[in-house]
Amino acid sequence: MSPAAPGAARPLHVVACAHGTENPEGRRLVNGLRGDLAEVLSADGIDAVIHEAYVDVQEPRLESVLAALPPGEDAIVAPLLLSEGFHTSVDIAEAAAARPHTLVAGPMGPDPRLAEVLAARLAESGHRPGDAVVLAAAGTRLEAGQRQAARMAEALAAELGQEVTVAYCSAADPSVPDAVAAAHAAGAKRVGIAAFLLAPGFFHDRLAGAGADQVTAALLPGVTIAKCVAGRLSEALAAGPSDTE
Repeated sequence: MSPAAPGAARPLHVVACAHGTENPEGRRLVNGLRGDLAEVLSADGIDAVIHEAYVDVQEPRLESVLAALPPGEDAIVAPLLLSEGFHTSVDIAEAAAARPHTLVAGPMGPDPRLAEVLAARLAESGHRPGDAVVLAAAGTRLEAGQRQAARMAEALAAELGQEVTVAYCSAADPSVPDAVAAAHAAGAKRVGIAAFLLAPGFFHDRLAGAGADQVTAALLPGVTIAKCVAGRLSEALAAGPSDTE
């Protein structure tokens, strides 16, 4: 692929693909992320058209969006997802592979800028020095995704200057309630959950019943998230197509 550069005749098609949610506020925030991404790319001198797509729950689905793009024009899928999982390794990978001239960027995490956002969300939720912290990731059976979540917990620990336990909302152990209970059993007087989730939705709603003293808001809104997506796009464009494309 030869991606569009500043001054190129045709813009680069960026398909910003989210999971999808039935939560109205989650939908609004993810759409806002697409707007922030357009502004960040424009400020970086990248002529891009941002397309909306989803892998679940919402329409339009990624496959139909890619199929509708002009043939022969360059495109890149930007996963609005925080780590590797089934949706990146199967849904997005297969959809992109079916269309020529299409790259796929990596998921947003891990990224030290996300640790800064998580720390800010903890402060907003009432976190105090000495409170135990559990990083709540969505969860995946893929070891690569679990390693990424663990690295994100390490980055947050470095940001806070204290230990952070990683736990999962589904598909992997420990579960968030188990991690919170373990922290209390180990002597923590207060336990906070740092929600490593992009926006409000099913998983974030479940955290309220996990037994913690405070639960942070999701990562969005914030232009920092768009900058993380833009960074992954830049990495993928610099690397170019794989040998198997």
